[in-house]
Amino acid sequence: MNIEFSRRRFLQSAGAGVVGTSLGAFGFGDVESAYAEMIRPFKLAGTKETRNTCPYCSVACGIILYSEGDRSKGEKAKIVHIEGDPDHPTNRGTLCPKGAGLLDFVHSESRLQYPMIRKPGSSKFERVSWDQALDRVARLLKDDRDKNFIVKNGDGVTVNRWTTTGFLAASATTNETAFATYKVVRSTGIVAFDNQARV
Repeated sequence: MNIEFSRRRFLQSAGAGVVGTSLGAFGFGDVESAYAEMIRPFKLAGTKETRNTCPYCSVACGIILYSEGDRSKGEKAKIVHIEGDPDHPTNRGTLCPKGAGLLDFVHSESRLQYPMIRKPGSSKFERVSWDQALDRVARLLKDDRDKNFIVKNGDGVTVNRWTTTGFLAASATTNETAFATYKVVRSTGIVAFDNQARV
């Protein structure tokens, strides 16, 4: 496809580009960001700011959650806005597309919010209490460890291994939490221990 492009048209386009670039270089390009900064306090007025960590990958970006509803008055808090934390050393306020979509993740109708269990032979999950769920997990882990714990290997050397259960840890935690998780998991004898960062 041929496009007719005269010398005059070329000089007009180039001139417009130079003018636009010059205006940006002289500081007029910040008008939009200044306008957005002026509106922002009104958008988030009356909200509570809470700092947290993005739940997705192993980068552990800092996020700021803005919620409405005074919990001291018994109101249920509702997250209305999520953005990157500019003071966080990892992401300095930026978020990837998954992080930028966190508000949809939080308000998703298909998001699991309660423990669910599917009994043997059943085709559907049933909601259970947190106490029931934690008791069941603890009981199943204890039974499996008692049944399959290896105290000594074939040569009679003490190994204290539990090889039939694995543990997958979250990577978006502090060093202290990761250290405590590692110590607890290894103290049970679990050998198969990995981290979300490698998944």
